[in-house]
Amino acid sequence: MKTIKLAIALSALLLSPLAVAGDTAQQQAEALQLAVDHQSRSPANVARDKYRNPVATLQFFDVTPASTVVEISPGGGWYSEILAPLLAAHGTYYAAHFPADSTSDYYKRNRAAFVEKLAANPVYNRVQLTEFAPGNSAAIAPAGSADVVLTFRNLHNWYSNGGDDGMVTIFKDFYTALKPGGVLGVVEHRLPADKASGDWQKTGYFPQALAVRLAEQAGFVLEAQSEINANPKDSADHPGGVWTLPPVLRLKEQNKDKYLAIGESDRMTLKFRKPLTQ
Repeated sequence: MKTIKLAIALSALLLSPLAVAGDTAQQQAEALQLAVDHQSRSPANVARDKYRNPVATLQFFDVTPASTVVEISPGGGWYSEILAPLLAAHGTYYAAHFPADSTSDYYKRNRAAFVEKLAANPVYNRVQLTEFAPGNSAAIAPAGSADVVLTFRNLHNWYSNGGDDGMVTIFKDFYTALKPGGVLGVVEHRLPADKASGDWQKTGYFPQALAVRLAEQAGFVLEAQSEINANPKDSADHPGGVWTLPPVLRLKEQNKDKYLAIGESDRMTLKFRKPLTQ
């Protein structure tokens, strides 16, 4: 009965002119919460809400039920489970996953699992699957079409493959997809400034100042930053890098209680804007 009520409530809210127009922050927060509470979400993903704070995060990035949103590298679909129902009635959701013609077994395996996920539930019927990988020339969405481009915990992977130049090229691709005035939302494991030396690239953490500098080189303006996804318990100096912490728990049973008590990583949450005038 609860799931039926949630589905009905979400549908009603999405059809409401107030929810679509975004007249108040409260109405937008209600729409986001209903999407987070959607019956299609897996219990394992729901359990991580306390670390990923999806309502506050998406609201900070100006995501509404009428937005055109591109999610970069959606992985297993943690945010897809929220964005697909949220945007189903009045918005558009582009999931820019690994390229279909990739020769990487990892890419192929993860894309296949995501495609299977989309096919398994009608809530994903309107998801538009596009492609993204560093160095791939495919468009993540039509140029100038997106209100919001989102990336969650990906910068460290891209930087390890392409350095400064590769990252700026990636940010420029996001810039191209966005409308003038559109938002680039970045969430990433945060490397403390005093640790930005040595082998930090192997840790999975990323310097916030570097993220800002590279995005600005691509033309973005940093509009705001938030501590929504901060975790002061995370010292960012774990023996197995960020993967020492949940949900990965790379060290398995070794000091498991210690790392569970810390929780998931400390994360920067950055909101960039594409200028209205070029």
